[in-house]
Amino acid sequence: MPTRKGTKTLESVMEPSEFITLNESDASDWSYRGEGAANVVLEYIGSSHVFVGKVLRVAKDKVIPSMSDHERRLWSDVKEIATADSRDVASRMFAVHVMRPLLGDDHVDAGRWVGVRREFLLSVESNIEHQRPPWRIDAAKIDFLRQNALLILDHSVFPEAVSERSPCISVEIKTKCGHLPSSEFITKDHEAKTRVSRFRMHQVLKLYQRKIMQMSKYDPLDIFSGSKNTIRDAIGALFATPQNNFRIFLNGSIIFGCLGGFEETSSTVGTYEKFTDCIKDIIQASHDQRLARFQELIAEAIYDSGILNYLLDVQKLDKIDIEGAIHAYYNVISEPCLVCKNLNDPEARFKYSWLHSLTLEESIQIVKEYMISTTAKDCSLIISFKPKRNEEKTLKYHSIFLESTNQAFDYKVSFVDLDMKPLKNMVCYYELDRKIADLYSKIGNDNKS
Repeated sequence: MPTRKGTKTLESVMEPSEFITLNESDASDWSYRGEGAANVVLEYIGSSHVFVGKVLRVAKDKVIPSMSDHERRLWSDVKEIATADSRDVASRMFAVHVMRPLLGDDHVDAGRWVGVRREFLLSVESNIEHQRPPWRIDAAKIDFLRQNALLILDHSVFPEAVSERSPCISVEIKTKCGHLPSSEFITKDHEAKTRVSRFRMHQVLKLYQRKIMQMSKYDPLDIFSGSKNTIRDAIGALFATPQNNFRIFLNGSIIFGCLGGFEETSSTVGTYEKFTDCIKDIIQASHDQRLARFQELIAEAIYDSGILNYLLDVQKLDKIDIEGAIHAYYNVISEPCLVCKNLNDPEARFKYSWLHSLTLEESIQIVKEYMISTTAKDCSLIISFKPKRNEEKTLKYHSIFLESTNQAFDYKVSFVDLDMKPLKNMVCYYELDRKIADLYSKIGNDNKS
C-alpha cells in the first residue's frame, strides 16, 4: 500500500504535557459544535492556552464491544491495534499507524486522550441539550461512564489566528467515493454501479425513503476529476444542496451547512445572502461576485494541493467491491457464506467459489484493504484559509493566489473522521449496497427517480 511522507505531524503542534483531567468546573468552557452517530464534538470557548484551538470528541452511550478475536487477527500486523485494550484505543491507533502513513503525516491528526470526570460529562450534557437536534438526543446521550475523551486540533481555525483574532474561513467536505468499481464480482443486475457513482445511486434510495427532500446536485466523480473547472462545478453543487456533505465555518463557527448530521436541506444554517455578507472580510469582491470567487478559491486549493489524489489512492484499495469482499469476510470469520447459501445462479456460485478457495492470509488482505477503503470513502476533508497580510511569508502552510480578487491566502488541508470501522459492519455494507443497487436497477436513472 502506498504511503505519504509529511514534514511534520499535526500532533507535534499540540503542547506536550502531563495527562489532563477535566472536572465539573471546566464544563462551561466547552460548547456544542456538532455530532455524528458515535460522538459529540465540543469546541473550546475558554482561555487556557492548552485548549485554545482544540475540540473535544466525547463518546455517546452506545454499547461499543471490545475488539473481537477476528479483528485482532485481521490487524495482527499492526501490534498497536491488535493489542489495544479497547475499541477506542484501537481506533486511534488505526488513525496513527494505518491512515496517517497513507494520507500524509501533515494531514492527519490522531489527537490525544484527556481524562473526563462523570460530573464534567453530566454538566456538559445539561449545557448543550438545547443545541442538539431532538432526534439525536432520542438516539443517544453522552456516555457518563467514559473516563477519557479525545482532544484534537480544531481544523476549522489556524491556532495563531485565534490569538491574533484574524479572520479564518474553512470548508468541510464529505467527498464520498470518487471512482467507479470495475470488479468482475459485481452481478449483472447491478452493472449500473460501474457507470453511476455510488453517491448518486444512494441518493435515489434516500429520496425513496424520504430521508431527503431532493436529490443532491453533487457527484463525487466531479470533485475527484483532476479538472479545475469540474472541481469548481462540484463545489457549486455542494453549495446548492449541501445535505450533510458540506459545511462552512467562519472563525470556528458554522455559517453554512447542516448541523448534527442532518440530511434535509431545510436544516441548513444560513442562506446565500447571509453567507455572502459573512465573507466580506475574507473575499475582496463585489457583493454579487463574492460567492463565485469563494467557490473558485476552494477549487484552486483542491487542485493546487493534489490532496484528493492521495484520498483516491486509498479508496481504490477496495479492488473487488463489497460483492467480492463479503466472501473473503466469511473466510476470515470461518463461517459458512450466507451470500452463497442464498444464491440460485450456478454461474455466480462458480465465480464466487474462487474467492472461497483463497488462503486465510489472502482473505485477510482483501478484507483489511476493504475496511481501510471504507474509512477513506466516509472521512471528511477540511480546508482552512486565512488572507495573507501585506507581504508576510510563512513556511508553515501552503499559499495560493486568487487572481480574480488579487489576494493571497495561506491554507491548510486536514482529514478528519478516520475511525476504524467494526469488522461486523461488512454484512451491513453488503446489505446496503444490495438495497441501493436493486432499487436503482428498478427505478433506472436520476430523471425517473
